[in-house]
Amino acid sequence: MGRPSAPLRPTRDPQVTLDDLLEVVLNKGAVLHLDLIIAVADIPLIGVNLRAAIAGMETMLEYGLLKQWDADTRAWAERATAATPDLEEGERVVIRSFGGHYDDRGSAHIWRPGTLFLTDRRILVYRREPREALWEARLEDVAATRLQSERTLGGEERLRVRVELADGGGALLSAAKPEEFDESLRRLAPHVRSREPRPLASGDDAPECEGHVWYHEPRRGGATWRGGRARVEKGRLTWQSPTDGRPAIVLDTGRISDVRLEPGSTPSGGLDRLVVETPGERIVLAVEKASRWRRALAPSAPAAGADRDRKEAHGHHR
Repeated sequence: MGRPSAPLRPTRDPQVTLDDLLEVVLNKGAVLHLDLIIAVADIPLIGVNLRAAIAGMETMLEYGLLKQWDADTRAWAERATAATPDLEEGERVVIRSFGGHYDDRGSAHIWRPGTLFLTDRRILVYRREPREALWEARLEDVAATRLQSERTLGGEERLRVRVELADGGGALLSAAKPEEFDESLRRLAPHVRSREPRPLASGDDAPECEGHVWYHEPRRGGATWRGGRARVEKGRLTWQSPTDGRPAIVLDTGRISDVRLEPGSTPSGGLDRLVVETPGERIVLAVEKASRWRRALAPSAPAAGADRDRKEAHGHHR
């Protein structure tokens, strides 16, 4: 690759703005020559001699810089894009999209992200690193499918695909285009029944308690309040910030040894400071309607105790 005919030339303009600087850096590039001496009481102690080139990637590559990094990055992207599970002879991929499988085994109960494949023979949720099939089923074993709405911890409504198997098993899957996935599946396997879409959970399936909650998250420099969404559902407390990829709190309510109000600061007025204790763990939340959360987290706790705790906490604030 030849070098450009017009070399970079230094310029000086006292009226230059940040936008002008960015345009020059991205379109042409900039070369920094810096000599810095740090002195104390006129005695030089540290010297810095810096020569740096800053430019857009196209310019860098034109000058032969970062070529190996660019080649390695492109090769990695190609490998990631081409990641495909082992297919059977003659097996044809119909749909490939970002997706996931809801793993409700054990005490985890989490979404496991991966790539969702629909082939002319099976459904497969595949993870490239580490190489693993998170869930799969043969099309002939699928009895029915159903689209169902689910409210995420961040409060968003998402459409999921419930796959029911003939042996009574099944899975809840996420797909980039759930309706398209469901229709394509039934075209490939006409025997698969389509059940009526299920709306947002209500009645017995509704969360026992759900809402915006502040979490006093422990950190190395000191705990800090973070806003997010919490829910108590099917014996589990979860809390997640909208900016987090996964819940920061996943707790089986059966492990809770005590739920109480305590005096102390909260992010804003009108909130109660609620302490949830388990063996070896202490979780501090700031909530509205603390008695409702307390009943959901510790159903056996008498309401009178919650009212007493509320009065004591409010009395301390005053």
